Amino acid sequence: MADNGHDVNRSARSGRFVKESTADRDPRGTATEHVGGDDRDKTHEVDRSTSTGRFVSKTTAELHPSTTETQQV
Repeated sequence: MADNGHDVNRSARSGRFVKESTADRDPRGTATEHVGGDDRDKTHEVDRSTSTGRFVSKTTAELHPSTTETQQV
């Protein structure tokens, strides 16, 4: 079966989706995620602030569990 997944880019500052050209210009300020497809066993976790949607470190998520969420991508 073919992999129907694709890559999406998010701003590390705002958590919003950005164009690939934005990710190319600012690789340290964006995160690229693979979504969809048949590789369900290759997921990983990302942590986000619930108030801003921004990516946060694992340490921040552990210190503030009531204001962060962990997502499988």
